[in-house]
Amino acid sequence: MHEDEIRERYERERQKRLRDDGLAQYVDLTGQFEDFDIDPWVEPGFTRDAITKDVTVVIVGGGFAGMLAAVELTRRGICDFHIIEKGGDFGGTWYWNRYPGCMCDVESYTYMPLLEETGYMPTEKYASAPEIFEHCQRIGNHFDLYPHALFQTDIDDATWDDKSQRWTVTTSRGDSLTSRFFVTAGGILHKAKLPGIPGIQDYAGRTFHTARWDYDFTGGAPREPMDKLDDKRVGIIGTGATAIQVVPQLGRAAKDVYVFQRTPSAVGVRNNGPTDEAWYRTLEPGWQDERMRNFTQAVTGEKPLQDLVGDGWTEVLWEATNQTTTSPEHRAELEQSDMETMAALRKRVDEEIDDPETAEKLKPWYGKHCKRVCFHDDYLPAFNRPNVHLVDTDGAGVREIGSRGPIVDGVEYPVDLLIFASGFEVTTPLAQRLGFDPAGRGGVRLSERWQDGAHTLHGIFTAEFPNMLVMSTVQAGFGTNFVHFLSQSAIHVASVIRTCLDEDIATIEATPEAEEEWLATLYEVAIGLAHYSATCIPGYYNSEGATSGKGARNLVYPGSLLHYAGYLERWRDAGDMPGARVVRA
Repeated sequence: MHEDEIRERYERERQKRLRDDGLAQYVDLTGQFEDFDIDPWVEPGFTRDAITKDVTVVIVGGGFAGMLAAVELTRRGICDFHIIEKGGDFGGTWYWNRYPGCMCDVESYTYMPLLEETGYMPTEKYASAPEIFEHCQRIGNHFDLYPHALFQTDIDDATWDDKSQRWTVTTSRGDSLTSRFFVTAGGILHKAKLPGIPGIQDYAGRTFHTARWDYDFTGGAPREPMDKLDDKRVGIIGTGATAIQVVPQLGRAAKDVYVFQRTPSAVGVRNNGPTDEAWYRTLEPGWQDERMRNFTQAVTGEKPLQDLVGDGWTEVLWEATNQTTTSPEHRAELEQSDMETMAALRKRVDEEIDDPETAEKLKPWYGKHCKRVCFHDDYLPAFNRPNVHLVDTDGAGVREIGSRGPIVDGVEYPVDLLIFASGFEVTTPLAQRLGFDPAGRGGVRLSERWQDGAHTLHGIFTAEFPNMLVMSTVQAGFGTNFVHFLSQSAIHVASVIRTCLDEDIATIEATPEAEEEWLATLYEVAIGLAHYSATCIPGYYNSEGATSGKGARNLVYPGSLLHYAGYLERWRDAGDMPGARVVRA
């Protein structure tokens, strides 16, 4: 196919998926949809005594972000903290995600943090969810984090008091904690999102989100085959990174599986395998930090001298085809490289799928940086099974659900179980993802201060919210290896708190001027990517295509994660905390 024809196809596919409601197409799993948010991994009836206590730091969230923040605090001699976590244990997304087939799509040796410190060797190159969850528990035990954790606890409110220069945090368990610093490390990849499809509540069968898997209904367990679906018809809405892993498992277990597709994922070869213990034992101290950095360089087009990871990610993303360039010739070269990569991924569909019509519907028609590339060896072959049926919506998505199942093009698909593989909130308002709305100076709520979108310095500080440090992707970094970003963010947050304690800094927050300067920096970097992004389909990478309003401010740092980390390092090295309003004790 000629380049002009590919561009035209990309644009047609993009236009099909544009929606006026953007992020509003998803609904909050509270209120009328709270049944979707019940924790299936704990026994009901848990109680504990409420606590009233003053601590140095309150951390919101017990996933990798909160755990890494806690570890970095302890490394700096700060052990007076509490971690408040909604779930029943540490893990965050790895606590909630226990669906069949769940695994990490980034290699274990770079993704699973603190391997050297805990002395753990992953069993596979790409670890399964149970193994990662167990590693979260290992970290909790190794760094003695459990005594600091308040599990199965939601925050009711968090308010700043100027007189005492403390945050007061109240919880669903009756706790009242006061703290000098307040770290929000929740709401990154933990809050499940549900498409607000008309009729969703009229469906009469069983339904759940993949992050709240019901093994009582399906049978089995994360490491055991599902044994109660052999006479069941199952529908699954979504074909992203989660569905890629779930669909093959459903295909092996259910009578019939209907996969409802809005946008096909690009699916490369996974090629998982056991860890070579002999190789692993040769690794020198400091190897994991080096490997994490090397991987990030490889997948952001910085092309390290040696590709230490050497997998599908580094092959597909070795050339950053969305990079800034003013040269028409270079831009043409990058576009050609991008098209060749995507053509190879479409060719793989033809090689794996027996039915040509099904193969055409599973081909991705967009640039490789528009949507997270997936890697799996069983997803595409699953559609060769006679019981697995692709229901392609031609970009529209499922727009109606009847009492018996989803309705597409006037056809109702009766199913006994309807599963939503619709992912997590990433760039929605922070207060929405956290589940509470912090009140800063003068009682102003974060949602009020950010009514037009985020206002931050580096995505960490915000004006009028003293001593609140945010660990989130909004106006901050991101990366293929999400834990690399979290580790850099945790180092920064803990370093700031240590400095404040050492230098008798009572409060720290961003200045409004610094917030706007940081936003200008984000826009400056984003301008170089605008040409590429303009061709992309809507998705969570671009806040469902938002180009104005809150979405324009709620952008993720669009450059390399290492470049973002460089901003944080230079800020710390400056010594005078530029752009921060500092009040000394």
